[in-house]
Amino acid sequence: MRALFAAMWLARLLPPRALAAAGNALGALAYRLIAERRSVTRINLAKCFPWMAATERERLARAHFGAWSRSFLDHALLWWSPRDHIERLVRIEGLEHLRALGGAPAILFVPHFVGLDAGFARLACEIDMVSMYAQQKNHLLAARLLAGRARFGRQKLVSRQDGIRAVLGTMREGRPLYYLPDMDYGLRGALFVPFFGVPAATMPGLSRIARVTGATVLPCVTRMLPDGAGYLLSIEAPWRNFPTEDAAADTLRMNQYIERKVLEAPEQYFWMHKRFKTRPEGEARFYA
Repeated sequence: MRALFAAMWLARLLPPRALAAAGNALGALAYRLIAERRSVTRINLAKCFPWMAATERERLARAHFGAWSRSFLDHALLWWSPRDHIERLVRIEGLEHLRALGGAPAILFVPHFVGLDAGFARLACEIDMVSMYAQQKNHLLAARLLAGRARFGRQKLVSRQDGIRAVLGTMREGRPLYYLPDMDYGLRGALFVPFFGVPAATMPGLSRIARVTGATVLPCVTRMLPDGAGYLLSIEAPWRNFPTEDAAADTLRMNQYIERKVLEAPEQYFWMHKRFKTRPEGEARFYA
């Protein structure tokens, strides 16, 4: 892992197009070598896009590995480049929507697109936030990810194992929550809500946290731009009539929003994740 970090530290010196090309090459290699994630990606795409020709899904799977690998190499910039470089790398649209809240409780609803860490790094140059993270199996990678996310400002990073209470307390201090709710964390507390027509175990946390804190929800998506041109972070206007008293309806609204955004740049959604790992009782597993 240390050798990988050293290579990434050097890679940050490459011109943007060269770094993007290196990411594409790494993605092609990863697609050949990482059989499990290749299989997961293919299954997810087949479940979500059954109408798509198999050849088109295969092209999309390969493109996803390229986008993911480019975003991984771009962490070299997020971790070690100076602040002004990050500000040029990631352009922001819609920050005025968050500023207009004047420090009132807010949730930045962030679906799992490959640019989400770039988006966090850029926002950290502007505001102090709170976010939850999942523990990584590799301790060196875990430490590097946390150090990278805490570079700018006074960011509060809470382990998922520590629960939601620390997050709620920090939100009451005026920090927006950078929240990523669209992964399969198992059956406990989850609702089965359609995602591209497939029942998906989905945490209703976006609805429940918004209700408990009175927070305003603002969708926040960071897109990777082509040919090493950086990223575009878009903060949309606050959702109206959210949350409601119906957490299932709120969670369906969340998934439907993600679906629309996925269709805008399908190769950039995180298809390697076992999104449909948890199945309703009696239904066969999707993954080996």
